[in-house]
This record gives sequence, structure tokens and C-alpha cells, in this order.
Amino acid sequence: MLRKGQAAMEFLMTYGWAILVVLIAIGALAYFGVLNPSRFLPESCTIMPGISCDEFKVVANSGGATLVLRNGMGSQLTGVSLTLDDDGITALCTLGCGTDCQTLDDGEQDTFSVAAGCSAGGSNPGTKFKGAITLVYTKDLISHTKTGTLTTKSE
Repeated sequence: MLRKGQAAMEFLMTYGWAILVVLIAIGALAYFGVLNPSRFLPESCTIMPGISCDEFKVVANSGGATLVLRNGMGSQLTGVSLTLDDDGITALCTLGCGTDCQTLDDGEQDTFSVAAGCSAGGSNPGTKFKGAITLVYTKDLISHTKTGTLTTKSE
């Protein structure tokens, strides 16, 4: 009977040490940032069907933000304005495009940007940015407000 107890104890000790070594290795990888999930962050910009976000960039250290939108709604959009909010953590940014792109014709692409002073990018380049996009426009004399998300790393 003692031999069975000794065999069971050796079994548990051997596998216990192996599991402990694996846990220490995983802890070391996580500590040094190898398993940091923000490294695998997919970049995306979605607003609504019909409005595509072709290009986007958020600059760190109050550098601002830039979004390139394309109208695929099938008709002209007027009174277009765009705001970007870092999920309530930092300042709300109003992205302007001048007077030439407040009207988006069907298939037209325009750049909306905000210069330095918008703190949407966070403090360091490479940090995760997740924000809410609010698009306001008028189509066929009816005003619409649509929201979307922007997820990227600041540059």
C-alpha cells in the first residue's frame, strides 16, 4: 500500500513542477509584453453602410486626426460635419474639411481633419486609440446623425 502512495506522490510532484515551469514562462512572456493584446489590435473605421472610411490617421501628442470618407449612398449629401470622441476620455474633436466638402456627391471622396490641439491621439505614439465617430448630414432635405467607431494605433 505504501508503494502506491509513493508512486502517486511522485506523479503529482513531477507534473506539479512541470506545470509551475510553464506558468512561470507564461508570466515572463506577459511581463515583457510579448503577449500584449494591443500589439494585435486590428485597425478599423466603420460609420455606416454607404459611407466608407477609406483612410484614417490619429497622431499622438495633440497632433490631431484625419479621416478620408467616400460617399456611396447613391445621392448627394449636404451639410456634412464630423466629430471624433475618444470614448469620453479626452476632448471632443470636430473634424473640418473647409467649405468645399460640406457637400459630398455620390462617389466623391473628401478628407476631414483637425490640426494640432485635438488630444485624441493620446500621449505616446503606438498607443491604442478607440473613439466614436459622429457623422451629421442632410440627404433629400432630411437631417441624419450616424455614429461609428475608429480603432487604431496613434502615430
